Amino acid sequence: MLLRWLRCCFIISFSLGISAFSFSANYPQKPITLIVPFVAGGGTDSIARDLAKALSDALGQPVIVDNRGGGGGAIGAQMVAKADPDGYTLLFVTSTFVTHAATETTPTYDVEKDYAPIAMLGRGPLMVVANKELGLKNIADLMTLAKQSPDGINYCSAGLGSINHLSGELFKQKSNLPMTHIPYKGSGPATLDLLAGRVQIFFATMPTMLQYVESGRVTLLAMTSEKRSPLFPNTPTVSESGVPGFDISTWWGVVAPAGTPTAVIQVLHQEIAKAASKDPIKGRLLKEGAQIYQTTPEQMRQLLASELRQWKSVVKAANMKLQ
Repeated sequence: MLLRWLRCCFIISFSLGISAFSFSANYPQKPITLIVPFVAGGGTDSIARDLAKALSDALGQPVIVDNRGGGGGAIGAQMVAKADPDGYTLLFVTSTFVTHAATETTPTYDVEKDYAPIAMLGRGPLMVVANKELGLKNIADLMTLAKQSPDGINYCSAGLGSINHLSGELFKQKSNLPMTHIPYKGSGPATLDLLAGRVQIFFATMPTMLQYVESGRVTLLAMTSEKRSPLFPNTPTVSESGVPGFDISTWWGVVAPAGTPTAVIQVLHQEIAKAASKDPIKGRLLKEGAQIYQTTPEQMRQLLASELRQWKSVVKAANMKLQ
């Protein structure tokens, strides 16, 4: 009886193994959808479209970009969490994938349980920029202004729970400065009001703000990463400027629904890594002040979990209650 049971288990396991191998060996057999949880036309969308083109060429099947903006990225994230785990629906993610999840009072998706990490493409610092009319030159000037102003200073963001929002909140906590957050529906409107002087400070991603820094329309005060940016070697980091331990960066990557076969994850990981290591993606990232940053799927899983803990700690310390 025991021998018969063991024989049945072996046959089932062998059959499942053959089935999984066959599935991955023939993958993909139809178009793949890459969900981008932001509106079309931004820097993130451009990188995603470059990746989709590279994957289409490498895999021999169309990779179709589907922009599903709204909810701070939550709408697109939820779609992929509920999709079939077959490798044909993927999610293009940025750091806001984690920061938004950390701020939700009632989470609409679970970063750690709902997804299978595939690969990261790159990461880069944020820029701490100020409205030019303030006359600030560095973080020390910003601190002086905040302490001397009756109502402190304000900073804008692309929305509640965005990387801009939580970076500003972390700066506020570490510097103990009086700061008021002003959220916008996207980086575009926030940038326009910064240029017009209706808001004062922006912890902005480099693709959003680089052109305005280079044209002198805003003042670059510091970079948020641990090390200085190769594009601005004379600009100090926030940590160098009197807020030790401040190290924040934004990143780009791809995940699939939880339960996607490991063999399929490996196929996608390999091709995404190849695409990110050459132009046009490599050139675009470097031009925008980012660096190629590649991980294994397991390393990406650990990074997502680590950042989620970090941002939840920031949210808890600020007593945020966002719906």
